[in-house]
Amino acid sequence: MTRLHDLARQGQSAWFDFIRRSFTRTGELQHLIDSGVRGVTSNPSIFEKAIGGSDDYDADFRKLAHSGATSGDIYNALSLKDIAEAADLFRALYDNCARMDGFVSIEVSPELAHDTDGTVADARRIYAALARPNIMIKVPGTPAGIPAIETLIGEGINVNVTLIFSTSQYEPVALAYIAGLERFAANGGDLTKVASVASFFVSRIDTLVDKRLEGKARPELMGKAAIANAQVAYARFQELFCGPRWDLLEAKGARVQRPLWASTGTKNPAYPDTLYVDRLVAPDTVNTLPPATLSAVLDHGETEPSLVAGIAAGQATLVELIAAGIDVDGEVAQELQPDGVKLFADAFRELMKVIEEKRVRYLADAPGTTCALGSYEVAVDRAMARLDTEKALSRIWARDHTVFQPEPAEVVNRLGWLQVMGEVAAEAANIDAFVEEVRRAGYTRALLLGMGGSSLAPEMFRRTFGVAPGYLDLEVLDSTSPAAVQAASERLNPATTLFIVATKSGGTVETFSLFKHFYNFTAEALPRERAGDHFVAITDAGSALAELATKLQFRKTFLANPNIGGRYSALSHFGMVPAALVGVDIRRLLASGSASATMNRGATSAAAAPGVALGVAMGELALAGRNKATIMLSPQLASFGDWAEQLIAESTGKAGMGILPVADEGSLDDAAYADDRFFVTLRLAGDSTRLVSEAVTAKHPSITITIADPYDLGGQIFEWEFATAIAGQRLGINPFDQPNVESAKVVTRKMMADFQATGHLPELSPALVDGGVTVFGDVEAKDLAAALAGFLQHGDVTDLPLPYVALQAYLPPTEATTSRLQKIRTHLEESRRLAATVAYGPRFLHSTGQLHKGDAGRGLFIQFVEHPATDLPIPDEAGSEASSITFGTLIAAQSLGDCQALLDAGRRVLRLD
Repeated sequence: MTRLHDLARQGQSAWFDFIRRSFTRTGELQHLIDSGVRGVTSNPSIFEKAIGGSDDYDADFRKLAHSGATSGDIYNALSLKDIAEAADLFRALYDNCARMDGFVSIEVSPELAHDTDGTVADARRIYAALARPNIMIKVPGTPAGIPAIETLIGEGINVNVTLIFSTSQYEPVALAYIAGLERFAANGGDLTKVASVASFFVSRIDTLVDKRLEGKARPELMGKAAIANAQVAYARFQELFCGPRWDLLEAKGARVQRPLWASTGTKNPAYPDTLYVDRLVAPDTVNTLPPATLSAVLDHGETEPSLVAGIAAGQATLVELIAAGIDVDGEVAQELQPDGVKLFADAFRELMKVIEEKRVRYLADAPGTTCALGSYEVAVDRAMARLDTEKALSRIWARDHTVFQPEPAEVVNRLGWLQVMGEVAAEAANIDAFVEEVRRAGYTRALLLGMGGSSLAPEMFRRTFGVAPGYLDLEVLDSTSPAAVQAASERLNPATTLFIVATKSGGTVETFSLFKHFYNFTAEALPRERAGDHFVAITDAGSALAELATKLQFRKTFLANPNIGGRYSALSHFGMVPAALVGVDIRRLLASGSASATMNRGATSAAAAPGVALGVAMGELALAGRNKATIMLSPQLASFGDWAEQLIAESTGKAGMGILPVADEGSLDDAAYADDRFFVTLRLAGDSTRLVSEAVTAKHPSITITIADPYDLGGQIFEWEFATAIAGQRLGINPFDQPNVESAKVVTRKMMADFQATGHLPELSPALVDGGVTVFGDVEAKDLAAALAGFLQHGDVTDLPLPYVALQAYLPPTEATTSRLQKIRTHLEESRRLAATVAYGPRFLHSTGQLHKGDAGRGLFIQFVEHPATDLPIPDEAGSEASSITFGTLIAAQSLGDCQALLDAGRRVLRLD
């Protein structure tokens, strides 16, 4: 119990004179409701400070600005959303106290203070837009406002009458309320459903009167006018709401128009900070408290009824003031009311000026994020509000694993990406020195040997930024196809090539197989003792690779933060060392990532954190059946899609959930997109490439992100990492583990062990052979076309989420093969309206492979395999000629292992040899 509850027992309701989005969404307002606050009031000054002085509204503001909204439209949208959310928090109180309290007040435009018809029209608009019974419309008690009050009450619209400074100004307000009730009752209205308060401004009376008392030698009257004025007004309230006329209305359920003490924060520091609360406690009243006054009242406010006992003294004080030449009920009130109207109008104009400046800035500053989520926006807003209530953002930064799952395993040791930018930036000089060293040593090429998170980010940086003059041209090899390995070997001169061996665990079979091949390749071409000079390791401390690098005297070993999963490692050593080798300014890239982290960490609400907003949208859309994230990219950013594909698929595809990233798709006919899609477009400012049609974005939820410069990719990397973590949280899964990645590896290892023991891999029984293609799978058909048609019939369903087709190519990754696979993909998408993906094996096993086995089992998998014309041995050890297995055998075992893992998970697979 608090002092506010004590006030309520005396018949006085404490309302809060403040509103701001983060305050509503973070649970702070709910805490105040629990502490005894029984309503909220707002005004233009409050909104000016909230909208102009915080980032709470930036996400909505940017979206509205880019939608073509005017400044007025933006103000209405932002303010009405705040009022609606606050009213929803107070709704339970409103219902449980027989509609006595739980009101949230919003003002008609202050520029309408002298326009009766305009006031009525604006009040009707606001009340209808909010569509909540516990809304009060603030109308000034000016001469033009009086008939508006009667009209609105007569229509059953709750009214908070503002800017009352005297009893003479109050009487027509009370009579207008009574007349409005009579009109409402005559039209069959339920008087129990309409309410009103009359707001008397308190502290401004003392401010003006005290100023006039200076030099009058009447110090005993200082600081007494405001309370005396309120006491006399309360006495008149008691007189107006009694007698035969009121009794008739009260019998029908009418409620008195409670006096509301407004402007109750003391302006004079010499006065007690709870003065205008302690002295004005009385039944049937409201005291609306600004934040500082509310805190003071909760701490040391007096709650005993005090007002009624002081009425006689108050009347005497006003008489003494008249004798001193100061008429509070007359000239003082007549001066303060127009001044009050002007102050609110000035504040409103200043607010509109701030909004217009921000609107113009957002329109001129193209970079940013806009969302068009249609009917899904309600669910997204609700989810973000819940994150605010749960304080999820601050808990993530505090490394609270319960945001994602009850147990800390695979969470607390996977959050190093949150701060890795600063760690790597501190080592930038060391990385630069290494790059200069290898440049001076004559290296011109670099070949990165890695899989998944170890290879996708370096490839993205090379393709996005190219190679700076004098730096090393980087190639990534993440295929075990013997033809791919042989082709890379033939392109490279070992004397001028630096080999980057990148694996977090230090034991990835593909990476180690490639390393052993290229170590022998280098040792054969150069003096053996110099081979280690051509190798650099990026790994975790204590890994098998770290030990091997020491043994074979690698030129350099970079030890990465061990508390980062591979797919979250783009801004760690795994991404930054290769980026530096091609001449990327990694400090600039890391600074962009750090800026994004700061923005997401410092946001006062989920909506203001770009990564959170993106992640919540992804998660909620997936839950609603829109679980195919179609990623459209400016041409220079095209390789971002492969990196994002792994991040999203491996993080979300588990426990029967999943978001399927659809990257590198190209623009299809509008009719090819089914209702399981949503679109995320990442575009460079100034790029006019048509990425997706307006018809598509009008029909499907879409998010458009514009960046000013390729170096903003650092910020996007962090933003998408944060978004993916949040999307996983919304899906109810741990976004940092990969429980199904191991399934294919287990089967593959067993097959390889059996091969080494028997010299044979398992043999599958073909379903048919047609034109040199052998078909394996659960199909009954006479030819390949019929087999494909029969297999794809599994996708002929109308429920959501729809199936998808994954084309898995265990083939050499050449441009010609990719082109043919993309043609097949496009045909399937346009003829079947199914999302389709193209990926090379075994590369995708470290990416989308997790989703293929971990999602809801809606995928249709078509494997393309071959028997290589030539093969290459994999050395058993680096530097040894002995070999017990070849690359051809390894990739065959991987394709068979993946096929079996898919079948074991209940997936449908068609294998074409």
